[in-house]
Amino acid sequence: MSTAVLVRTLAVLSLPACAATVALALLTQRLRRRHRAATARAAELDQRVRRLESDRAALERTAVTDPLTGVWNYRHLQLTLDREVARHTRGNRPLALLLIGVGGFQAINEAHGHPRGHAALRDLAQRLALEIRRSDTLGRYGGEEFLVLLPDTGVEGAVQVAERLCWTVRRHRLPLPEDAARPGPTTSGLTAAIGIAVLPGDGEHATTLLRAAGRALGDARRAGGDCWRGLPADREAAAADGQTHLIDSAHVHMGVSAAQ
Repeated sequence: MSTAVLVRTLAVLSLPACAATVALALLTQRLRRRHRAATARAAELDQRVRRLESDRAALERTAVTDPLTGVWNYRHLQLTLDREVARHTRGNRPLALLLIGVGGFQAINEAHGHPRGHAALRDLAQRLALEIRRSDTLGRYGGEEFLVLLPDTGVEGAVQVAERLCWTVRRHRLPLPEDAARPGPTTSGLTAAIGIAVLPGDGEHATTLLRAAGRALGDARRAGGDCWRGLPADREAAAADGQTHLIDSAHVHMGVSAAQ
């Protein structure tokens, strides 16, 4: 076979191979484009899912957050209290409640207006939150009342926290308005009356604990505020005997001194 014939034969035989190579290259390029497009769509979907999860978390947080103060709202407090009572009852562990009534906002509203009063309430709530543990729960119970849940805390621990919160409210300073040209008044003149109730001595259910804390809060308010009151475990027996028994900040003094 001559060289020319051999070259023509090889050329004819190589045409399918060249065509297959070109076809394979085109197919590879097309697949790479599809892969890039699919990867981009997957990344976009992942971003959308993350945004939706973030929006859902924000909505869930908003649903259980008090819009004025930024602490937990009444709904979250009720759910958390029910859960904590059940958990501590199963484990036979103490759980303390502090029902806090803050007095003095009417004077702030009359002197400085309701926006300044709202700012003071918001600032106070955030400062109270700094005085408790991460495992504790602070929420706005209603109006100018707050509820604090103290897991694994008995009477002595609850008294220490109550003393500290009374001191925090007493020392609270009015936040300055945004357009303030010079410092305003120092202290806000607010005081706290606190009712203490402890599981199981003051009740074994959320409703009975809240009722006990509410009665103790009423006693603290009648005493003039800026103090705490607690109902001993034998309150019901004492009431049946026509006696009045209380533990209070005048008889049991622990934690932060009122002189501070």
